[in-house]
Amino acid sequence: MSESAGDHVRTVVFPVAGHGTHFLPATKASPKAMLPVLDKPLIQYAVEEAVASGAETLIFVTGRTGHAVADHFDRAVELEHRLQRADRQDLLNVTRGTTPPHVRCLFVRQPRPLGLGHAVLCARAAVAGEPFAVVLADDLIAATGGRPALAQLMDAFSWNRQSVVGVQWVADARTTEHGMVSVRARDGRLHNIDAIVEKPASVDSPSNLGVIGRYVFTPAIFDALERTVPGADGQIQLTDGIARLLETETVYAYEYAGERFDCGTRLGYLQATVAYALRRPDLRRQARACLDELRASGRLQSAG
Repeated sequence: MSESAGDHVRTVVFPVAGHGTHFLPATKASPKAMLPVLDKPLIQYAVEEAVASGAETLIFVTGRTGHAVADHFDRAVELEHRLQRADRQDLLNVTRGTTPPHVRCLFVRQPRPLGLGHAVLCARAAVAGEPFAVVLADDLIAATGGRPALAQLMDAFSWNRQSVVGVQWVADARTTEHGMVSVRARDGRLHNIDAIVEKPASVDSPSNLGVIGRYVFTPAIFDALERTVPGADGQIQLTDGIARLLETETVYAYEYAGERFDCGTRLGYLQATVAYALRRPDLRRQARACLDELRASGRLQSAG
């Protein structure tokens, strides 16, 4: 690890090769990360969080439908010309503003869907031996204290220069949906991880701290992933790679501040859409009026 990279993480990896089977047929020809919450795809929210946290290099690990992600962050010259002719500077700015000029985008292909750990491993050459972050776009996290969740993890990394995993409290009934960690020491929001288990039953879960879609790693994670034995389904899980990393390095868990929406599920996606509409100054009044109308009509009470 270079000394200059120790305090600042500038590279973020986005695994976007997932099929998103919960959203078929919408994700048949487009990755789950391109599902829109209002007028922006999930991957755009993830990129904005990364850039607000100081990222300068964005690495997208794509699959068969990854061209949609690449096209989204590319210039759309014909569309821009049409907006210019229509004098729609507002829409032109939005179209051109998917990434700032100082940010570069790299695209790496995951040739087969062999798990999240394998997707991260595919980015090894592009990461080039520096500390880096991983962001899962379907974990949409709204900042509640003014500082993005990823920036909070980057701060924690700068304190210790060791890998940091984002966690939040998870109810017993939902431990089977997350990697769960046990911790042996606590310091406010930062904890030393003792062990990590992939999606345990509540009776087997080491704690109620679940891993939630944000990570900052030292480059040692790549060696750990290469030593990780694929599961029965042939996939290399990132959780198992972190367990391997714990054999050689300290790994921390950080309880970030922020409101998380699990947009990998239909319910979480619906909750995010409603919540973000209520937060938008240009939509808040109409969204509230729509909900009030549904309540008045009795349709909310009768639903389900």
